[in-house]
Amino acid sequence: MISNGCRLLCALLRTRRSPQPARRLLTAIALRVKSCQPAARHWWEEKNHEDGVKWKFLEHRGPFFAPPYEPLPDDVTFYYDGQPMKLSPAAEEVATFYGKMLDHEYTTKEIFQKNFFTDWRTQMNKDERKIIKHLEKCDFSEIHKYFFDKNEARKALPKEEKQKLKEETNKIQEEYGFCTLDGHREKIGNFKIEPPGLFRGRGDHPKMGMLKLRIRPEDVIINCSSDAKVPEPPPGHKWKEVRFDNTVTWLASWTENIQGSIKYIMLNPSSKLKGEKDWQKYETARRLKNVVDQIRSQYRLDWKSREMKKRQRAVALYFIDKLALRAGNEKEEGETADTVGCCSLRVEHIKLFPELDGQQYVVEFDFLGKDSIRYYNKVPVEKEVFKNLKLFLENKNPDDDLFDRLNTSIVNKHLQDLMDGLTAKVFRTYNASITLQNQLKALTNEDDTVAAKILSYNRANRAVALLCNHQRAPPKTFEKSMQNLQAKVQSSVMIVLLVQIFSIWEMEKKKKQCERLEEQLMKLKLQATDKEENKQIALGTSKLNYLDPRITVAWCKKYGVPIEKIYNKTQRDKFAWAIDMTNEDFEF
Repeated sequence: MISNGCRLLCALLRTRRSPQPARRLLTAIALRVKSCQPAARHWWEEKNHEDGVKWKFLEHRGPFFAPPYEPLPDDVTFYYDGQPMKLSPAAEEVATFYGKMLDHEYTTKEIFQKNFFTDWRTQMNKDERKIIKHLEKCDFSEIHKYFFDKNEARKALPKEEKQKLKEETNKIQEEYGFCTLDGHREKIGNFKIEPPGLFRGRGDHPKMGMLKLRIRPEDVIINCSSDAKVPEPPPGHKWKEVRFDNTVTWLASWTENIQGSIKYIMLNPSSKLKGEKDWQKYETARRLKNVVDQIRSQYRLDWKSREMKKRQRAVALYFIDKLALRAGNEKEEGETADTVGCCSLRVEHIKLFPELDGQQYVVEFDFLGKDSIRYYNKVPVEKEVFKNLKLFLENKNPDDDLFDRLNTSIVNKHLQDLMDGLTAKVFRTYNASITLQNQLKALTNEDDTVAAKILSYNRANRAVALLCNHQRAPPKTFEKSMQNLQAKVQSSVMIVLLVQIFSIWEMEKKKKQCERLEEQLMKLKLQATDKEENKQIALGTSKLNYLDPRITVAWCKKYGVPIEKIYNKTQRDKFAWAIDMTNEDFEF
């Protein structure tokens, strides 16, 4: 209706018969009507900013800091060598971090204990350091019991008390959990600064057990627009710095003390900035599809190059492409974990087998990858790759670089030359997405039930997770939950059998009931299979970070699978752009 009104007013303005005052009035009305037209419903329907500019206006309240330490009650005692000992506040706070974790596997690990004790002593006063010299003489049991009981009491709170706590949390969320960005009220992802504690890390991280220090306002850089209200720091404090940089997407940043890495407060995954970044990432990966065959042909030619540097680069690129290995960025200052990627592989990380388990030219990889997660894989490779690897290993010691003429910078520059925006991660995203699409085509039967189709989807996703080495330890509750699921299956089998027997006498009346029960039984069996197959595979990482969501959305629409069966609420919010714009015939 508004657009029709605009057209009518514009038509009147074009007529020369309108007197000047009337024309001025009509112009004013037309502009007013035009400004009242509804804006684009979603960010992906809006006009983009010029290159490099992420936003025009950004205003927020800053981060929410962890509450100050509350000392232990007088009746909770720490013991050293069997004797009660009152700790100073700083030492006591760190002791509580360890006490809370007494029943956790981490506190049984020697490296965790060693790192904790070293850092704990830095928080002790001189007198405490004189007395406390051995961790094995420390008794944290009362501290552990205190926090365990406190946690149990919180769980047992009456409904009304829990509701009050929920309301307090919601109030903090409302105040700190949203910002204003270019006229949109956007949700912030991680507005709470992590409290101090003990670093855990993934895998066998060499820094596990080290003390994560408390972050204070003086450590934090704030970023907002120059015409916004700068957030107030907590009373008695000031920010490290306030910036007005609209070429970045973070709202606040600080440097953590364990790895020396920069931490950021960013917008929620469902926000405009995050969504745009995702969209661009998958579009870049789609562009690779147009040149990937050419790139593969070139690195195959380079396997026979007279230049050793070119040969090494070509083999490394083959690994990045076919095995989805990370390039292997250089470590940050202070990083001690012996983690490697493709370019930083050492001789000790691979073994060559001319024949193994009935396959030729097999390479065995064994190294710590990102986050100290072990990468172990035996893969058959092409003959020329195998021959080159033998050449690269000649006259080298176990701790020598496999690719001694190569580094990450050389590989990244070469990738940029091959295609604008190409990185090892783009290769990873491309291969993950194309694998999912191909696996879904191969595994999905349109006549299957929804439950069977979901199993096919998870199997396709599993192929990607295996490609990307997205492993996890089996959940602690795995065995119990599997037992419960198997018990449900057995129970359902008995019920179906009884109904089938009973149905001999009342066939028609019980037929639908029997079919419904058999369908439930099939769902339970599929769930059990799915759970067992994926107990050590992390499907969520690839689903969130490497798989173009439009492939999933198109598959759901094509095969009648409700999107909520594949994506949870958070994932649906993150990929709202894909759900809205994708039809069933989308091809990556």
